[in-house]
Amino acid sequence: MSDVGHPSTRKWTILRAARWLTAGCLLLLLAAMLYENFLIFFPSRYPEGDWQPQGLTFEDAWFQAADGTRLHGWYLPCDKPRACVLFAHGNAGHLAYRADFLRYLQQHLQVAVLAFDYRGFGRSAGSPTENGVLADARAARDWLAQRAGIGPADIVLLGESIGGAVAVDVAAADGARGLILENTFSSLPDVAAHHFRWLPVRLLLRTRLDSRTAIARYHGPLLQCHGDADSIVPYSLGVQLHQAANDPKQFVTIGGGDHNDGRSAAWLMAIDEFLDQLP
Repeated sequence: MSDVGHPSTRKWTILRAARWLTAGCLLLLLAAMLYENFLIFFPSRYPEGDWQPQGLTFEDAWFQAADGTRLHGWYLPCDKPRACVLFAHGNAGHLAYRADFLRYLQQHLQVAVLAFDYRGFGRSAGSPTENGVLADARAARDWLAQRAGIGPADIVLLGESIGGAVAVDVAAADGARGLILENTFSSLPDVAAHHFRWLPVRLLLRTRLDSRTAIARYHGPLLQCHGDADSIVPYSLGVQLHQAANDPKQFVTIGGGDHNDGRSAAWLMAIDEFLDQLP
């Protein structure tokens, strides 16, 4: 007589399935931990992209991070600039893909800009990590301060997405003339938990980029925007970050804006007005 369907048989079948499921989940989590940086950063390397964009006046900037990693950026000079801006881009591509925005900053907003690539991006050496990209931003800021003949705290920090978290970290530790954030999150684990609700990512993710905690240590002017239809970094996380910030601060909601949409006229106008009001 067959034992198929017997309660004890069903019990062991369920236990075996649970073991395989648990083992599969553990292997998936282990792989995610081992390859964490590959799941966070998506760099493009030189010579991919247009490295000689028309209508953009710039010079190549070469400098080193504290650990000796050789980094590259574009310095965009401006005659009698309103401000000197350090631009930290998002987690994909490289600075050449931001040429249109850099051209707008230089020619329409009349600011001098250093846009830089994190390690592993563009022409910069190395591979990106949380500590690495934060060190890269400080090296870029110091290069810009020396090139412009101003103090590091007199630089305006502008960051998009993960670059906003980088800018927050620098501003919180060292100060800034102003801080401009585009579609930036409260912390990276918050973003991961939104997309992978069935995994304990808050416990497992080693890369924190905890901007919500860091921004409380920044006491300068803040301008922040976020699209309320952002499918990558939820709008609510941008609001949480803003709520943790000190005054003076301003938040611009981009109605219907998704994460990678082009910058709206209203947001560009807000940046223009923000620069006018800086001390």
